[in-house]
Amino acid sequence: MSTPKNTVCLWFEKDALAAAEFYAATFPDSKVGDVFYAPSDYPDGKAGGVLTVGFTVCGIPCMGLNSACGWCKDKWGVSWQITPRVLTDALAAGGAEAKRAFDAMMTMQKIDVAAIEAARRG
Repeated sequence: MSTPKNTVCLWFEKDALAAAEFYAATFPDSKVGDVFYAPSDYPDGKAGGVLTVGFTVCGIPCMGLNSACGWCKDKWGVSWQITPRVLTDALAAGGAEAKRAFDAMMTMQKIDVAAIEAARRG
């Protein structure tokens, strides 16, 4: 099975990990995957807070007007974010690399992969 280039994210105002665990327990072929924590403070959040939770629901990987950091909202009001692999890889690396990539992403409306890659390198 090939690794997806992007991961779909669902936005939760709070309790993202609890929601992912609920979906994983409710639907067959579902599981909680990676949990990424913010390496620095961000709007409405503090360093160390849950940033994203990767999970699979019914075999579909999940992680949705344009807004900060590549988020958009569908016609039902669900917020989505397409997260490039370079960002999740940087967050998984942790430390200064994660902080640089995260801080770069926080300045974007449309995600700029080249800018995130440059931030990872320092």
